Parts: sequence; C-alpha cells; structure tokens
Amino acid sequence: MIAKIAIALSLTLSGHALAGSTGTAARADVVLPGTGGVKYRETTGDPVRLTAYGLGTKRTYLRSATGSTFTWQQALSEVSVAPGGRLTAGVPRAYRSGYDSLIVTDRTTGAGNRIRTVKKPLTASYASWSRDGRRVALTVEQKTGGTWRVIGYTVVDVAARTARTVRVTGLSAKAGFWWSPDGNLVSRYGTGLRVYRAVDGAVLRTYAGVGLPTGPEDSFSPSGTRLTTWCPSRFKEQLCLVDPATGKIAQRVDARPEALFGWWDDSHVIAVVARGTAYRLVVLDLTGRTTRVLAELPRTAWAADLWLSFTRGS
Repeated sequence: MIAKIAIALSLTLSGHALAGSTGTAARADVVLPGTGGVKYRETTGDPVRLTAYGLGTKRTYLRSATGSTFTWQQALSEVSVAPGGRLTAGVPRAYRSGYDSLIVTDRTTGAGNRIRTVKKPLTASYASWSRDGRRVALTVEQKTGGTWRVIGYTVVDVAARTARTVRVTGLSAKAGFWWSPDGNLVSRYGTGLRVYRAVDGAVLRTYAGVGLPTGPEDSFSPSGTRLTTWCPSRFKEQLCLVDPATGKIAQRVDARPEALFGWWDDSHVIAVVARGTAYRLVVLDLTGRTTRVLAELPRTAWAADLWLSFTRGS
C-alpha cells in the first residue's frame, strides 16, 4: 500500500521560539507512549496541535480531547482529528462483514458511527478532512499482481453517514487524494498535480511539471495562497511553493527537507531536516531558515516509522 510519510522524534528538545513570540508562553514536553520515551515540545499559542501519531500501521495513538495524554487505538490502523478538534476519523484494521469502513467519533460525547466505504478486497485509507470538517476523503486501493495500486477515492459525508466511491482513470500507482481549500480533491499526476471535482472525479485543472506533492497532509497554506511540492529535478532546491491561481512555481525555498508535515502558519512549514548523522523536526520560514527546533531526531528513531498528525484550531 502507499507508504505513509514517517517521522521519529527523540528525547532532546530545543526551546527555540518563532520570531514574534513573546518568550513567556508556557512550554510543555508531551510524552509519546510506545516510542521508547519520545517527547514533543509544544508551546501555548502554537497554531497547530499534535493530535495523533503512530508506528507505521502497527500502533496508532490518539490524543485526549483535553490535556496531553495519548491512548493506543488498538482497533485502528490510522486516526486523524478534524479541524476544530471535535471529531476523529479512524480506519479499522479489519473488514467487517466484507467491507472496509471509517469510524467517526465525537470526542465531546463519545458517540461513534461506523460508515461503510468499500467492499473487500478494496481498501480505503489515508483519511483527509475537508477544511469545514464535514467530509473525509479516503484513497482507494486494489491489489493487482501483488502490488497495491490506487484506483480512486471515497468521500464520506460525516453528517449524512454516507460514502461515495469514485474510480479515476490514469492515476499513478502511488497517487493519493487530499482536499483543496475550495472543496475539490488533489492528487499526484505525472510530474505535477491534478485537481478533481469531488462528486464525480471530473478533471478541473492540471498543474503540469510543478513537482510531486509533499505528502498526505494538507499541502495548501492556511490562506490557500500557496501549495507545497517537491521541486522538479531541474532545480537545486527541494521545496517549491506553487501559486494555485496561476499554476506556476512562485518560489523555491533554499532548504532540502527530508519530509514535510504541512504548514505551521502562512509563513512557516513543519519539516524534517538532516543534521550531521541525525535529523531534526523544525519549523522553517519560507527562506529556508529554521525558526524553531521541535525535536532532535536520532537516526535510529527516524527508522522507526513514526508518523505524526497535526490539527489546526484544536
């Protein structure tokens, strides 16, 4: 199946602050169970919150609605929290009655709903929340000749508790779908991106040659005015910023991150960068300068396949 972007964190953390912070905000080390004592440092007022993480698909952890306690979700292979923090979307490890499904839970009441998505042997995973928190997009895969291949997507209407699957032709085997700010779906296409109408998969726009998506997380900035890609090979920089309005690369960031975990705010991204023989989880500005170090990443931890999920407004 599609490999999730993975990341691992270490015990050593830095107190570097973003430019413009007061320096008096409360800081806390959040311990991540199941990781051998890994910690994540956060500060009051951070624009995003670490709400879930996992070790590949073997262990998935969800943060409590309040506080910093993470609990192992034994029945789930992945989980993510909706914008605002109230709802969660979890993909179960196993089919039920021959169907894959999505479990949507209200964290204020504890009420959960299991919504059927696709029938075995198809799978629907890599949940992406729409920005209004009303829908979840899932990437649908089918195993062919021993290899998992993307064949389309499923959109779950959370309130209606319904799921609609759309098959899309011409997809890359490693395509994956996530929401654009205006409610369409975006996926890898060739050496660029393609935008699809969510209801029926109609092609709305193609961003040719702008580079590949930076991951399953939302690649659009909070304002929606920039879109991150891995720069095409003709550039020395690795991280590019695309203007969605024109479909052109507007800026190249002088940095070579190993991985990206979306946007911190409209002027910074969350990235993993190499440092000596190890790595760091950092906040980068759009010139490639590190403005905050969130964690030191030893090589052994990086290899542990620890993925992180951040939520805005939680």
